Amino acid sequence: MSASRPEGEARRIRWRVDTWVVSQKPRILNDYRDLIWSLIPLVLICVVLAAVASQCSFSAHGPTPGQVPNFDVQSALHDDAKALPFPIRDPAVPADWKANSGSRDTVTGSGGGTVSTVGFITSNGTYLQLSQSNASESALAAHVVDTRSPSGSRMVGNQKWTVYHVQGSESAWISDFGQSRVLLKGAANEAAYLTLAQAVGAAAPLQP
Repeated sequence: MSASRPEGEARRIRWRVDTWVVSQKPRILNDYRDLIWSLIPLVLICVVLAAVASQCSFSAHGPTPGQVPNFDVQSALHDDAKALPFPIRDPAVPADWKANSGSRDTVTGSGGGTVSTVGFITSNGTYLQLSQSNASESALAAHVVDTRSPSGSRMVGNQKWTVYHVQGSESAWISDFGQSRVLLKGAANEAAYLTLAQAVGAAAPLQP
């Protein structure tokens, strides 16, 4: 009886081994399956990159300027002339300048007031803002340029423009027109500043 037990155990072991061998798939099938699954993420990445590339274009001369938003500067300034308690001017800028924005702001504290601002894209593609306000010159300078200390001045026609400049920031030109102050500021060159300053000086206040 004891002799038959090892023989039975041996048969069971052989059966387990045979069953395990039969249940295993050929290794080559596993290799192909693993290869396919590993390629799927790579294919998806290629599809995404192709989609992104199709939305891009190369320009040897740098980025192409975007379209300037349309802004009705005349209507905006006429509305401000009706609503605000100080004179508003609508300067005649060059035909190739494009008005692109407008806003109102408030200078708080001593010497504060309301600010009417419109922005232009000049013929060189740079921005220059025109702000008109009943705030004092020093309060307006502190609000826009973060300084009350002038760094120079320019005479444009009969009008004196005081220059305010902080290192790392764009210069601001401010002129006192009696009942209002006018500020010019932006990335435009000096020629554009002079052009807008002359246009403002030549413009009569709008009738409310």
